[in-house]
Amino acid sequence: MPAYEILVVDDELGIRNLLKTVLKAEGYTVRTAENGQEAVEAVRESLPDLILCDIKMPVKDGIEALKEIREISDDVLVVMLTAHGTIDTAVQAMKLGARDYLRKPFDVEELKVKIRRELDHADLRRTTRHYQEEAGLKYGLDRIVGQDPKMAAIYDLIRTVAPTRSTVLIRGESGTGKELIAGAIHYLSPRRNKPFVKVNCAAISEDLLESELFGHEKGAFTGAIRSNEGKFVMADGGSILLDEVSEMSAKLQAKLLRVLQEREVDKVGGREPVKVDVRMMATTNRNLEEYIKRGDFREDLFYRLNVVAIEFPPLRERKSDIPMLVNHFIDKYNKEMN
Repeated sequence: MPAYEILVVDDELGIRNLLKTVLKAEGYTVRTAENGQEAVEAVRESLPDLILCDIKMPVKDGIEALKEIREISDDVLVVMLTAHGTIDTAVQAMKLGARDYLRKPFDVEELKVKIRRELDHADLRRTTRHYQEEAGLKYGLDRIVGQDPKMAAIYDLIRTVAPTRSTVLIRGESGTGKELIAGAIHYLSPRRNKPFVKVNCAAISEDLLESELFGHEKGAFTGAIRSNEGKFVMADGGSILLDEVSEMSAKLQAKLLRVLQEREVDKVGGREPVKVDVRMMATTNRNLEEYIKRGDFREDLFYRLNVVAIEFPPLRERKSDIPMLVNHFIDKYNKEMN
């Protein structure tokens, strides 16, 4: 178990000593404070993982201390202790950012369980934030290398479109970095903390792609031994990237059009459509206008996808970026290969 630090705040010496003994026996590092003012000063000095804070105290009570602690940190966990508080006081504390509360006299075992649960929750939040930050670094604008005027225009367009929910079609030759643009749009958007799901439409057979995108119910076809929610449902609240969307069959194009129009998906073998809130992005390295003329791509789907179009220029059209790219890859592989 990590060495968590807990700050115990209570004006009663007996309560402080009891909690200190119990928590140290559980392997926690413990600091104590006699009132809310001391608690705020202790938090400013060093941020604990969790605070057990009495409500009724002299000098500064727990509610006032909680307000000031929240100004210092939104992340530190606070559990209120009260022998005098009412439900209204507890609700007030929760609104100010307390995670929970315990009435005195409290059950020691209940206290242990509550602390463990809150610290586990904090661990999960930190892990989630770590992966989100890693993803943000991977897909941030700084990962798209280039200062050519054509790239500057793309950066401006990304910043403009990211806060919206507009569908985006990213066009460019293979290897230009279209996925990086989609990632930057997602991680600069209000959906950044929701899933970013990517599907390579060119790498999956038609039947499998239908199931991957839209999901299927158990028994919908031979081999469907369990249900599958599908990528659109997985991306609910976030964004989905359909890489090389031009490789979709006519049947799947029709189903995709329905998702764009109705914001719902039909599972293979399903009875009822499933509502989804998904920001759609797609890439292609093909001339979709030519595909439309040949009858290989639906014109109505094209216009649904092409709400915002971003053309990613090949390197031969922005040769001034070559020195920057050379240095970028030298730095990258120096780090990877030590």
